[in-house]
Amino acid sequence: MARLDAVAARVASGETVRCRPTGSSMVPLIRSRQLVTIAPVDTTMLAVDDVVLARVAGTVYLHRVTAIAGERVQIGNNRGRVNGWTNRARVFGICVEVDGVPFRNAMDKTLIDERVEDA
Repeated sequence: MARLDAVAARVASGETVRCRPTGSSMVPLIRSRQLVTIAPVDTTMLAVDDVVLARVAGTVYLHRVTAIAGERVQIGNNRGRVNGWTNRARVFGICVEVDGVPFRNAMDKTLIDERVEDA
């Protein structure tokens, strides 16, 4: 997970970053090692089912928003597991592409600065 910590720091500083996260918890939306593009997000625009980069209980996840309650966002994987609640300030970015394919209206929720760098 240390790699996602580094990606989160870059996205939080305003960069749009491409990386290849590992794991199977987001299949079939994202498969292990697929190239994903994560852009800074306007957290006021978040909706259930957005795929975001967020810190929950000290761990950074690239997972779905499963519920929203005011300033709190619930994060979970694509297999029904809930990782927990976090505040909007700990949601760093939104997945805008998977292997070059745009991801579900995510671009409308970004704070993109036009720079894209590989992690």
